[in-house]
Amino acid sequence: MMTKAQDEHELFDLYTRAGAPLGRSKARGRVHRDGDWHRSLHIWVWATVNGAPHLIFQRRSAGKDTYPGALDVAVTGHLRAGESVTETLREAEEEIGLRLGPGDVVRLGLRRREGVCDNELQDIFAAVAPVKMEALRPSPAEVEEVVAVPLAAAEEVLRDGAEAMGVMLVVEGDEARLVEALIRGWELVPSRDGYYQRAHASLAVMLSGGKAEAWEIG
Repeated sequence: MMTKAQDEHELFDLYTRAGAPLGRSKARGRVHRDGDWHRSLHIWVWATVNGAPHLIFQRRSAGKDTYPGALDVAVTGHLRAGESVTETLREAEEEIGLRLGPGDVVRLGLRRREGVCDNELQDIFAAVAPVKMEALRPSPAEVEEVVAVPLAAAEEVLRDGAEAMGVMLVVEGDEARLVEALIRGWELVPSRDGYYQRAHASLAVMLSGGKAEAWEIG
């Protein structure tokens, strides 16, 4: 029997589609069953590999209740009941072993992802500085693997589901190394609202030293 990668009884606060709190909370399993609006966050993380910026992605655990085994943004997580977005930055350390504070991230925008049973108000952030990819330690319960694709190739991967050569993190005991890996864009969590393209454009501006304007999708 496969172990779930999350606590179905974990409480989430409920919101309207516009983002107004309803003053009620509900267990995760029931929230996803009933399609209640709740809050989550994404953190786009990047690294410098062989002198070039790379975007990092995680492969979701097979035990996840949504999109098991799919490639996803480097860090994703839900806000627990009573928790602030800042407090939810804990997800970076819990998922990939990366400690982040409020000063380590910049807000990219807000996305309303509307699905059949999973309606999320997603706060989108990006890490300001590159990480050393070999220092990451993904949690086996949350993440099956960590990969990265060159920023120069990421646009087609994100927009068209294209394939590109990148790297994968291999951790063996206390040692970690990067190996070449084929990154398949069609394995990403589906996105039909232009989210990936918008995030990539903001990251490209940020990494070139500019300041991207915050956006809203949905």
